[in-house]
Amino acid sequence: MNVRVGVAQKLRSSIAVSMLVSLLLCSSLSCSRQPSPEPVTLTYLDVEWEAPDELSGIWRDLQDFTQQTGIHVKRLPAPDGSLNQLALWKKLLQKGSATPDVYSTDVVWSGILSPYLIDLKPYFANDLASVPPVVVSSYTVDDKLIAVPHHAYVGLLFYRTDLLRRYGYRGPPKTWDELEAMASRIQAGERARGNKDFWGYVWQGAATEDLTCNGLEWQMGNGGGRIIEDDQTISVNNPQTIRAWQRAARWVGSISPHDVTAHAKWDAGNVWAAGNAAFIRGWASDFSMVSFHKPPAGVTSYGVTSVPGSGEGRADVLGGNGLAVSRFSAHPKEAAELIRFLRQRDVQMLRGTEHSEPPRELQLYELPAVLQLYPQLPNLRQNGGRVVARPSIVAGEKYEDVTRAYIGALHSVLTGERTAPVAATELEKELMQITGFKRGTPSTWDPSSKKGST
Repeated sequence: MNVRVGVAQKLRSSIAVSMLVSLLLCSSLSCSRQPSPEPVTLTYLDVEWEAPDELSGIWRDLQDFTQQTGIHVKRLPAPDGSLNQLALWKKLLQKGSATPDVYSTDVVWSGILSPYLIDLKPYFANDLASVPPVVVSSYTVDDKLIAVPHHAYVGLLFYRTDLLRRYGYRGPPKTWDELEAMASRIQAGERARGNKDFWGYVWQGAATEDLTCNGLEWQMGNGGGRIIEDDQTISVNNPQTIRAWQRAARWVGSISPHDVTAHAKWDAGNVWAAGNAAFIRGWASDFSMVSFHKPPAGVTSYGVTSVPGSGEGRADVLGGNGLAVSRFSAHPKEAAELIRFLRQRDVQMLRGTEHSEPPRELQLYELPAVLQLYPQLPNLRQNGGRVVARPSIVAGEKYEDVTRAYIGALHSVLTGERTAPVAATELEKELMQITGFKRGTPSTWDPSSKKGST
């Protein structure tokens, strides 16, 4: 199943790239002819293209936008994987392409793409008061709002509610020690019941951006800091981070699959969807939890909670995307109209949760405060994790090199190629060379605080 789905994902990515090239070529050819004043057509490059079935409502939204404004929109496909997408975005923007007009940007691309995007603050200065500061700051570079927050995802722990009940647990784990104990017991029990393919905990261990997210949650929740601190110091080489990496390495082949170090998002998701895992580290947003998450096969319910931590608290890494306008667009005003329209549609969707209960199949427990769905149920956010941002703003245009270096170091620990102390020491030196920053100590934060780290 995993192989078939993986091949399908690669094929879909290849088709998406081919479609994008064709659409951009058509747009370029049309630009060479005498342009007609009406109607305006915007091109929209969307990082959420990878989930067309689950996000089918976007097509209705774009049709409604055209009906209301007369502005047409071409939604363009994107390749799979954050780093692959970033390479394509950079290529288009650095060429000064007139299209796309609107770019959906990953939350960690702000410092990298800032020179090519317009400042949206004049259009949205008064629209973001209700957006958590940790989200807004991740799209702000030198007081320039380079993207408007769209869907704010956070790293969360998904769990099987039926299995917790079967093995006598009253709630999901809050610490990594609890997760290890619960995952081990449930795994042994389910295998004894005949499911030899069952694992306690699955996660994304491949050498992708998801590994940076996982690693930051492990070390931040263990007091290991943010890799690079806001004061421009490199803090990754410390005992807390090293212990967090060592603990994760012990999971490989014990409570996690032997090949978890090759698992990207879809691979881990396939194990979970097949009903072969008790816990999975995944992504969720207000939008996704209302729209399309489904229980694993043969299961009627599941739960979502903050990622476990330690005595230093629980950390949930911020993900998601914003909507930006290319400074080469011929239609910046119309592009801003599209962004405002899509944001209003999301607000309308969230208002639908203000007087309703979560779906029966979904148990929400101790979520981070940045998730604002079901506001009439404040207990959902008690004791939830603190949302932390990757060091993309402080690293600026160097973030791509920073994350690749971090991924390589952590992956080598998980695969046993290097010990954690050696990998952390070498990574510290590499990051100092990349950024020019000096060595520093991990940041500290109040585990009881519900404000996001910035």
